[in-house]
Amino acid sequence: MRSFKTLLRSVVPAVMMLALALPAAAAELVMIDREGCGYCIAWKKEIGPAYPNTDLGQFAPLRVVNIREGEPDGVSFARPVLFTPTFILIEDGAELARIEGYPGEDFFWGLLEKMLKENTDFVGSS
Repeated sequence: MRSFKTLLRSVVPAVMMLALALPAAAAELVMIDREGCGYCIAWKKEIGPAYPNTDLGQFAPLRVVNIREGEPDGVSFARPVLFTPTFILIEDGAELARIEGYPGEDFFWGLLEKMLKENTDFVGSS
């Protein structure tokens, strides 16, 4: 019994430290697109290939959803999506913020980084 108590005294603090070190719920970026949407096609050509390789893309992985499908299971949007593309930042299934439309490659990265910094614990890209 004594060795069990000793084991508990050493394991419990280690487990608590590990739990405190775990990151908060993961953020996700949901892109709402539509077939034939020129701005969606431009985003997929200009940003899409690089996105998963960036700090932003690794922090908030992308999920592409067709506008006809509506909200993905387990996700709640703050308001209806009217424009494509719309980029919705999701955490714990709820919308935190969104970018409506695609402002072009020069502006998209900055808007996304600003949205992540203001709504999550993202500290910035390297």
